Amino acid sequence: MKHLKIRKIGNSYGVILPKEVLEQLQAGEGDELTLTRTPGGFTLGQRDEKFRRTMEIAEEFMKKYRNTLRELAK
Repeated sequence: MKHLKIRKIGNSYGVILPKEVLEQLQAGEGDELTLTRTPGGFTLGQRDEKFRRTMEIAEEFMKKYRNTLRELAK
C-alpha cells in the first residue's frame, strides 16, 4: 500500500506517483491513465485504447441516430 499526498499544482491538485508505481503501470510522463471507481475505492490503470475507440464509435452512432433512439426510449 502506498500513501500519496495531494499537492497543489497551479490551479489544480494532483498526486506524485512513485517511480516503482509508474514502472508497474508501464507508464511515464505524458502517458494517460484511467481512474476507475470500484466498490472498494478506485483503481488506477493503463489507458485502454480498445475501449476508448469503442466509446468513440458508440458516441458517433448515438449522435447519428439521436432522434431514432429518442423515439425508441418512449
